[in-house]
Amino acid sequence: MTDTTSEQTERKLLDELYADFEDAGLIPLWTQVDGLMPMSPQPTAVPHLWRWAELLPIAQRSGELVPVGRGGERRAMALSNPGFPGLPYATPTLWTAIQYLGPREVAPSHRHSQGAFRFVVEGEGVWTNVDGDAVAMRRGDLLLTPSWAFHEHQNVTDQPMAWLDGLDIPLVSKLDAGFFEFGPDELSTRETPERSRGERLWGHPGLRPIGRPDQPNSPLNAYRWEHTDAALTAQLELEQEGVPGVLEPGHAGVRFSNPTTGRDALVTMRTEMRRLRAGTRTAPVRTVGSAIWQVFEGEAVAHVGDKVFEIAKGDLFVVPSWCEVSLSARTQVDLFRFSDEPVYEALGLARTSRGELK
Repeated sequence: MTDTTSEQTERKLLDELYADFEDAGLIPLWTQVDGLMPMSPQPTAVPHLWRWAELLPIAQRSGELVPVGRGGERRAMALSNPGFPGLPYATPTLWTAIQYLGPREVAPSHRHSQGAFRFVVEGEGVWTNVDGDAVAMRRGDLLLTPSWAFHEHQNVTDQPMAWLDGLDIPLVSKLDAGFFEFGPDELSTRETPERSRGERLWGHPGLRPIGRPDQPNSPLNAYRWEHTDAALTAQLELEQEGVPGVLEPGHAGVRFSNPTTGRDALVTMRTEMRRLRAGTRTAPVRTVGSAIWQVFEGEAVAHVGDKVFEIAKGDLFVVPSWCEVSLSARTQVDLFRFSDEPVYEALGLARTSRGELK
């Protein structure tokens, strides 16, 4: 038998083997190993920037044309990452959207398995009722809607309001764990208190009610800007006095935490606020897991992978897994950040790499 004939026979036998693999519902590892076990994360999501100046006018037009009641359910406009064309996902695990509520409008009650929060860049006049507890939404506030909590919104003013929604929709979808349920069409309460019941019970620094048990998600439903601002201000003041506390020179940060456990406020999403002193440059960082940032106030330059974004108030950008990010503050800048890091930490997959300033 010639070498050519031997090679043809082997090729035929190998083709038959692969055909039998396919018929049996098998895929040989040796043809897939590079994709299954890459040397480092190979995210499908890509760095991307959404400008607030473009998003808000579109939200306003939607408010004129699209009803907010049953059917559409919420007037929310999801940010779609170019790495997932046609899908309403910012990253493989995180969903974020601009939600818009017109004057005197009501968004009816529902609940879902997905955890959620609201972050307010500007405006006030909307109350979100979470399991019947009326929570005021104001500039700079972080408002929580834990998994399976009934929630509804009402705008009690003659002015519209828009805010940022963040949810773990893609993660829950991949886990086949999603449930959804409509609530009553009528509001559970039309109260508009200055402080919600959750704040009155849990919103006292370092103090917790002894009679209430630990909870996986934070029972504190509102983290107010006045407290966040004071904490960031104090960090930078203390840095000037030589007291440790900042993340790095000129870079203050706080994490919104669950007062019953000290862990993240939501079990699947990390929420943080950062402040950079004008002229500060942060060291480049890579983290397993993805993050979305929104500028609350100020101007900066964000270096994300090979992209450079000029960012200002309201702008949003996404940082895919293991993608290097660093910031340069042109003015004092405050940024809200949320990520999927608690999931990776729980699974033992968390990893961070910090570079040096160049």
